[in-house]
Amino acid sequence: MKRILITGGAGFIGSHLCERLLNEGNDIICLDNYFTGNKDNIRHLLDNHNFELVRHDIITPYYAEVDEIYNLACPASPPHYQYNPIKTMKTSIYGAMNTLGLAKRTNAKILQASTSEVYGDPIIHPQVESYWGNVNPIGIRSCYDEGKRASETLFMDYHRQNGVKIKIIRIFNTYGPRMNPNDGRVVSNFIVQALKNEDITIFGTGEQTRSFQYVDDLINGMTRMMQSEDSFIGPVNLGNPNEFTMLELAQKIIEITNSKSKLIFLPLPGDDPKQRQPDITLAKNKLDWSPKIQLQDGLKRTIEYFDSII
Repeated sequence: MKRILITGGAGFIGSHLCERLLNEGNDIICLDNYFTGNKDNIRHLLDNHNFELVRHDIITPYYAEVDEIYNLACPASPPHYQYNPIKTMKTSIYGAMNTLGLAKRTNAKILQASTSEVYGDPIIHPQVESYWGNVNPIGIRSCYDEGKRASETLFMDYHRQNGVKIKIIRIFNTYGPRMNPNDGRVVSNFIVQALKNEDITIFGTGEQTRSFQYVDDLINGMTRMMQSEDSFIGPVNLGNPNEFTMLELAQKIIEITNSKSKLIFLPLPGDDPKQRQPDITLAKNKLDWSPKIQLQDGLKRTIEYFDSII
């Protein structure tokens, strides 16, 4: 049994990770300040004696004896991270420093949940880990993009200077049950609008593309990365390389839900990337990982979840 700290553990991805690691027989400390996390996401785990829930904001230090740390704490959807951009930046930077300090003290292995947003509006396609990105440092998305880039820098410097055992993953668009219906991400927006037979809002022409991975595939990649040999620290892309336009996504969701929704088009937000697709060659070679769940199947499961809570 390992003692594992998961920051942001009551969030969409964090709750699935808590569940998986608990089912594998580990002792889990779930840390969350509930800014975007929700106790309902982990309520079914509260009776398990190996699960501990702590309300805490990771911008202040947290002390415990742990073997592994997954640092997931940070709002990840534009409406949430833009709501308080200074707090978003502090969560990324102070959160990284505090969890890295804990890992250094306890000799724990630590994984940073970074993001495809470190690539910005990419000028190479698909995106490989060696690409440095095309990020606007003063835009409305910068608090998240640059915060995550700075956290990667801190991870690398703690590793080089202090020998901390680190892992860095870059997460591409992920969807599935327990997404917040109001989080502003495209999959949840489209599903909620379709289930309510409301107009589906598409920004720009709808020709911009994204690659969508189901949450179970991501959790598999995260746990494989943590279990990989210490010499492989990343960063490594975790995402589904199958690329879809926003129009294709909207049409699939309308088809699955039998919705009467119509498409409406609004101006594209500032710094919104036109393309996003991961090159996962490194994940295949180093982790023997690739996503297994196709968009049609994942959307059906996600729609069933939203249908049950709306």
